[in-house]
Amino acid sequence: MTSQNTGNYRFPEGFLWGAATAAYQIEGSSMADGAGASIWDRFSHTPGMMLNGDTGDVACDHYNRWREDIELMTRLNLQAYRFSVSWSRVMPEGRGAINQKGLDFYDRLVDGLLEKGIEPLCTLYHWDLPAALDDRGGWLNPDIADWFADYGQVLFEKFKGRVKTWGTINEPWVIVDGGYLHGALAPGHKSAFEAMIAGHNVLRAHGAAVKRFREVVPKELGGKIGIVLNIEPKYSASDKPEDEAARKRAEAQMNRWFLDPLMGRGYPAELKDVYGEAYREFPQEDFDLIAQPTDWMGLNWYTRSVPENAPDAWPVRARPVKQIQHAHTETGWEVYPPALTDTLVWLHEQTNGLPLMVTENGSAWYDPPHAIDGRIHDPMRVEYLKNHLKALHDAIGKGVDIRGYMAWSLLDNLEWSLGYSKRFGITHVNFLTQERTIKDSGLLYAEVIKTHGEVLNTL
Repeated sequence: MTSQNTGNYRFPEGFLWGAATAAYQIEGSSMADGAGASIWDRFSHTPGMMLNGDTGDVACDHYNRWREDIELMTRLNLQAYRFSVSWSRVMPEGRGAINQKGLDFYDRLVDGLLEKGIEPLCTLYHWDLPAALDDRGGWLNPDIADWFADYGQVLFEKFKGRVKTWGTINEPWVIVDGGYLHGALAPGHKSAFEAMIAGHNVLRAHGAAVKRFREVVPKELGGKIGIVLNIEPKYSASDKPEDEAARKRAEAQMNRWFLDPLMGRGYPAELKDVYGEAYREFPQEDFDLIAQPTDWMGLNWYTRSVPENAPDAWPVRARPVKQIQHAHTETGWEVYPPALTDTLVWLHEQTNGLPLMVTENGSAWYDPPHAIDGRIHDPMRVEYLKNHLKALHDAIGKGVDIRGYMAWSLLDNLEWSLGYSKRFGITHVNFLTQERTIKDSGLLYAEVIKTHGEVLNTL
């Protein structure tokens, strides 16, 4: 499949334009006002785990500058803001007592957004597990499904009627692959056996939270709940049978591991081939919980992969082939917009037409360290944004039900273990002064929103 240029890029009425962030990446003050530590507080303060020894202690200081950031959103014409809640800020031990000051922060944020006509999209979990729960086994403890549902209930009851769109968990695959399989992200484990268990419990926690949401939020309030997956389409490196088998393994391990059970199909058969003796069977009642019907699904999309067979590449036995004919971002990701169209069409088919939202899409490039004549010129990000919005529109033209687009990210921020070395923001942040400057990409995005996409017809 390839995307086709339609020539008219006006988006459907009601399409929701916004930007996204994550709590640990922007908030700072992570243990202020009675909050507890998260696994990222621990991980970032462990020598050798973070590039340049960076931490999220200050980040973008959003905890103190949220009013300024909402004003920034209005200048960008945002209609929605996707943010995540720090579990340990609200429940320092991850269970039991609520930290009212932490909950009040999000209460003020939601009210501030609504006052400006910006719809809040709340993600319950974006990787920052309370450290106290990690001490109890974290995602390896089957009790975490109930802990997560209890935490979700606190937020559902607090914000029902004000927050209409909820996401349970952001990118389960990254939580497991980075945190339990390869150790590059918190909590830093390296075990295929743990990865299978953690992945299953992440899915169970999602299902438990959806079930609790249905119990707590009355239908007449119109709330919607879903999950956010990162899907990276896999294109075979050649027509050799071994490369096609490698593609299927890579697709199963990254995309279908979480998508298939959510849709009631259980785990893909190829997952046994990937994990071998680490693969586990689980009871059907778990899969019944995981497959709770949802109202929407979020797609975080950045690039594609072209894997080839690689027997020495653990555990998937597949290695991406670098596509030298295309540009690559600062993170080494290939720029190939047609793959976004392909992914959305594929996801539409795989979910039986479930409403979709692009909940993250963006790129890291080298940006000037400070504004020049009041401007931050980022021509590569401008091109990336322009071409991916066109690819998104192409998917709508192919019949995909896409409800909105959240640019990643509102702000330059802490790029997890890469620290502050990679800038994804449509707004530049001077981390010494905390000054915000809308980049050229942000100015373009504001015009896209203002014209409902029609400015893309001229670009």
